[in-house]
Amino acid sequence: THVFISSGENVRLPCNNDLHDCKSTTWIYNNNNSAAVDLIALGIKKKDIERHERLSLGSDCSLNIKNIIKEDHGSYTCRQYVNDKQQGADARVYLHTEISAGSSVTLSCQLYSYTGVSCDDWIRSEGIQLFWVNQAGVKLTISDSRYQISAPGLCIITLTTTLLNEDDNR
Repeated sequence: THVFISSGENVRLPCNNDLHDCKSTTWIYNNNNSAAVDLIALGIKKKDIERHERLSLGSDCSLNIKNIIKEDHGSYTCRQYVNDKQQGADARVYLHTEISAGSSVTLSCQLYSYTGVSCDDWIRSEGIQLFWVNQAGVKLTISDSRYQISAPGLCIITLTTTLLNEDDNR
């Protein structure tokens, strides 16, 4: 499930795998930049996290977050435990904080290899290149001051830019 919300609003993230009560519900947050964090553990809100006072658990085990900030974006996982054993599959919700002109955006593209060969070796042997293009398909270059492009490895490339009105949310 993907949820899009603007900063300052309240959001309800559904838990589509809840059991009859929320005492088995654990909500986990991950933004891919750091380790996963338990927000709610077995129906009890964790008190040692930054957003503690903005979180609550709904009667249907949904996760309610008040006054969204852009740092709230990421993956939220609703997981059920009974007697310390996970029950059923995870219910994952991706929270996207909407962006507008003037916002800085970083996009990341990563190539994965499932061939048993490391991605770097696969790229070298196949002559694959990762690069960013604009809407017209024209390759973006480092010389364009509007974009900051970095390739920390052969298999990953990031693009950072500040959005303009004429980008039309694309």
